[in-house]
Formats: sequence, structure tokens, C-alpha cells
Amino acid sequence: MNTVRRHFLQYFSGAALAFLLVTTHLPASGGTPLSKPLKVVTTTAMLADAVQHVGGARVEVTALMGAGVDPHLYRQTHADVTRLKRADLVIYHGLHLEAQLASLMQDLARHKPVVALAEALPRQALLADEDHPEFYDPHVWMDPSLWQEVVLAARDTLIDQDPAGRQVYTARAATYINEINTANTRITTLLHSIPAPDRVLVTAHDAFRYFGRAYGYEVLSIQGISTESEASLHQIEQLVDTLVQRRIPAVFVESSVPEQHVRALTEGARARHHHLIIGGELYSDAMGRPGTPEGTYIGMIEHNARTISQALSRS
Repeated sequence: MNTVRRHFLQYFSGAALAFLLVTTHLPASGGTPLSKPLKVVTTTAMLADAVQHVGGARVEVTALMGAGVDPHLYRQTHADVTRLKRADLVIYHGLHLEAQLASLMQDLARHKPVVALAEALPRQALLADEDHPEFYDPHVWMDPSLWQEVVLAARDTLIDQDPAGRQVYTARAATYINEINTANTRITTLLHSIPAPDRVLVTAHDAFRYFGRAYGYEVLSIQGISTESEASLHQIEQLVDTLVQRRIPAVFVESSVPEQHVRALTEGARARHHHLIIGGELYSDAMGRPGTPEGTYIGMIEHNARTISQALSRS
């Protein structure tokens, strides 16, 4: 058994869902050579991207959450439950990202392999939630060096379920990690083209702390780590004060978070005679549409770096 932690949060599901799962026989995949691809269902598209890169033709991957979907607030549909019932392996992020799916993951884990890949990360590499220190910031994909560890956890999980594919999974994971490293070199060069005093990233919610740590950016946000929290008028006014006093030139909207709070910042700054622009849309909790560059992990991260550097370079 590999060292990836199975993270089962202590919640209870509704009786109907429990009955549906318990009355269906759902055996785990064995280690024999596969006669057909291993059916893997992930929660987020970022996880699906990692598993597909590692698994290749040996896996058939489906993500529950598509472009623009907020994982903090997502609740399963009947179609999701059907997909999960039919899966050989279920992969979720963990670290309390998919808070609304906790009881569902616990129920599924009684019948099949359910793995939280981000739980494999060493705790010393994680950032605590400033508002809730008992939780960790789950947005680890914002730092490619941390995301590589999640890719390795995906590799180990697939090997655990399909030992005959070890050589394939190991080789493909190594290739993908090299691609991430190459992209990270480009991203670092681009982001470091902004003078250090101007490296300030302002977003709707606090999804970019790992990004800030990795690339030397100060990160300011309206909401906390989870979009479940509501921003108060006082928080918005405080942030407007900071933006005006420091003459910060740009703020950014996110593809999976409503824009109204960010637009409130620009309006508040305008009322104080400070020209504050929306520098563009960033991908925080969800990737772009499938088939686009931003519909891949590397494309998403590179898009963010280009958008940030272009907006801040105009200051």
C-alpha cells in the first residue's frame, strides 16, 4: 500500500445517499493487468489533468467540476453520484477544499478506494488558514513545486490500484514533472520582470498565498481562503484604503468567483480619485474550458502569470 493518506472527514451523509451506496456492490480494482482502462473520477479538473497525464491510456478520467465551478461551495448532483458509483477509483483534493462533499467521500470510502491527494503533502510545506488555524490553505496548485508532489501522489495511487502499470505511471509522471518544471522556469522569469516593490497581487479571495510565497508577491484579498465567507463592507473599505494609499494600479477578478466585490474596489478607489483597473481574469479554483490552453494545469498557471505581469507592468 502506498503512503498516500486516505482522508476521511468526520461527517454523516443523508440516509438516501447511504442507502444508494450500500445497496450497490462496489469492489476495488485489483492489481492484475487491466483489460480496460481504470475508471477514475476526480472532483476538480486540476486533479483530472494530473491523473490523465500520469495514467495515459491506462485510465479513463472524469472530473465532477468543470470551468468556472467553485469547489468550496460545490454539492453533488444525482449524475455525480452515478459517476462515482461506476468508478474504480475516486480522487479528491482534501485539505477541506471540497467541504460540501465530505460526507459523500466518507460514504464512498466504505465501498471503494477514495484518496485525497493533497493530504500526501508534508504539513511543514503547507500554510495555515489565518482565520481557522486548525485547517490548511488548500490552494497548493498555485505553486508548481508543490503540485509536483500531488502528481507523485497520483502516480503512487495509480500504482497501488494497478501494479502492472508501475513502469508506465512512473515514466509518465517523470515526463510530466519535467514539463511543469520547464513551465515554472518561464513563469518565474515573467513574474520577476516586475520590480519587487510592484509585486502586489489583489484578488477576490485568498487563493494565491502559495503563489505569493513561490514568486515573491504580496497577496491581498477581499475574502478569506474559502468563498463560503462573506466579505463585509468594512473589509472592502479597509482594502480600498490600502489600495489608494499605496497607489496600487490593478486588481484581478477570478473565473470561479463573482466579480461584484472586486468592482466595488475599483468604484471605491475612483471615488477617492485613484485610477484602479481590473487587470484581467485569473484562474484560481477552476481551470478554463476543456480544449483551450487554460483548460490544462500548465496553461492555466501560465495564463495567470502573463495576465498579472502584463497588468502590473503598465503601472
